[in-house]
Amino acid sequence: MTRLRCAILDDYYDTALSLADWPKLGDRLDVTTFVHPFASEQAAASALADVDVICAMRERTPFPRPLIEALPKLKLLITSGMRNAAIDMDAAKARGVTVCGTQYGRDPTAPLTMGLILELTRKIGQENARMHAGEPWQKLGGTEIEGKTLGVIGLGKLGTKVASLAKAFGMKVIAWSPNLTPERCAEAGVGYASKDELFATADIITIHVVLSERSRGLLSAADIARMKPTAYLVNSARGPIVDETALLQALQQKRIAGAALDTFSVEPLPVEHPLRKLDNVVLTPHLGYVTEESFRAHYGQMVDCIDTWLKGGEPPRRLA
Repeated sequence: MTRLRCAILDDYYDTALSLADWPKLGDRLDVTTFVHPFASEQAAASALADVDVICAMRERTPFPRPLIEALPKLKLLITSGMRNAAIDMDAAKARGVTVCGTQYGRDPTAPLTMGLILELTRKIGQENARMHAGEPWQKLGGTEIEGKTLGVIGLGKLGTKVASLAKAFGMKVIAWSPNLTPERCAEAGVGYASKDELFATADIITIHVVLSERSRGLLSAADIARMKPTAYLVNSARGPIVDETALLQALQQKRIAGAALDTFSVEPLPVEHPLRKLDNVVLTPHLGYVTEESFRAHYGQMVDCIDTWLKGGEPPRRLA
């Protein structure tokens, strides 16, 4: 029996093989992990030219049409999550590549969002770093979030969860998105606001909409200019939803109090990016879904999907 080749991409923590039952595929599949991002599309094409199955972490390595067409042996592409805007689904269909996804048990992005808010307002990580560096006692004063207004952009499953957590901290919550209604806000127990009202009144704004052509650039320079000088912006959704140039200028000029960013227009964030040089920005490397429990769920479902496919069955959670 000919053994097929499988590539697990962007395994930054080098843990993929320990988090699922890959050995059960061992007699049929040779598995290789890649722990670093590819330097270019050409590098990806070269490394993956002989691969039959690819396991991808959502939106880390993109799969545009030219890359898919450069992989002649690719038959099965599995992504974490049930959507991946970085995969050209039409190109995959045209090439006869089966694309499948995995499901989340829980979404750990909401607690991370609250952690980012607390870091912005209470400087926990900064003070921790000072203590470990042997610096003197207290230096950075914090602000309370109880009684403050949180503006939630996008009141889907994740936005609603963040709103619930924020209310537990005593925050007032208002929400807006292009299709949001006052009735939906009432169901979630939050206030409805227009886009202009949200940006003008919220003390902290957090983004929870899906990246699409409609949401790309949804937060414009004019929106950022409308924010209070004491306000913070949190983005744990996707970088391109925000006009990053306008946000950078606002932060450099101290026109808003600060931002906490887990996602960026270019990922990984370049080492020399100007955002890394600002002291009013909290930066994390796209940690929203990065937990052991999440990875166990994704990799476990990938193994089961490959197993079913190898046995000739219809692979589950098919996307294309």
